[in-house]
Amino acid sequence: MQRLLALLLLWATYSLAEQPVVRFSVAESWSMPLVRIEGDQPVEGLVFDLVQALAQEAGVRPEYHVLARLRMQQAMDAGDIDVRCYVSTQWFNDRPGNFVWSIPLIEQRDVLVGRPGDSDSTRPEQLQPQAIGTVLGYTYGTLEPLFAQGQLQREDSRSQQLALQKLQAGRYRHAVSNQLALQWFNQHLPPAQRLQAQAVVEEQALGCLVRNDPAIPTQGILRALVRMKQSGDIERIIQRYGAAAYSGKALAAQPELE
Repeated sequence: MQRLLALLLLWATYSLAEQPVVRFSVAESWSMPLVRIEGDQPVEGLVFDLVQALAQEAGVRPEYHVLARLRMQQAMDAGDIDVRCYVSTQWFNDRPGNFVWSIPLIEQRDVLVGRPGDSDSTRPEQLQPQAIGTVLGYTYGTLEPLFAQGQLQREDSRSQQLALQKLQAGRYRHAVSNQLALQWFNQHLPPAQRLQAQAVVEEQALGCLVRNDPAIPTQGILRALVRMKQSGDIERIIQRYGAAAYSGKALAAQPELE
């Protein structure tokens, strides 16, 4: 019996050693439900579960590189990361060189958020000149004209959670958040203390970028994502955290999100 266990352990170790190492980027500005980081490594969250399942499906060993969002492009250009997930084509003026887009996987909705009790529907362009809570390094395409005109001023935080915490503390009257982060932030608060979604700012289809390099199984990773999408694995992962799978259709706006 001991010999059998030793052989199984040796086989498992050999199999892992044979799997190619693939370097996945993780933005340090992410917080739950996207990811929770301990000791500079992700340990749980939607993106963590997605990458773990993708690595198993594609037969690779994931290696996580936690980076500042503003360093992501530099790391891609330098070939320091192989896969970047939870990313939108709208965040790039041109297709990143030497990277291939996956199919769309997740639909992200960014919303304008107000303080507890402030539930009136308000569009960003209707706001009086003021500072608005944003996340460092994030691009808000539909708000850029308002920033350029000076009607709104960015007040950047290191993470989405911190931006919402500052809104809750009264540092500003409004912030921008993705719907998933807002739902997670509100889930343990009593109704009277929950932050309020007032308007949809923009919606984006998110997927993964995979480096086109013979050193990694680029097409194998892309095909694995297609299989996971078709089998419903991706939908089950993202529904676990309250997100929506990408269907190719814009989601209808909702007046209030809890």
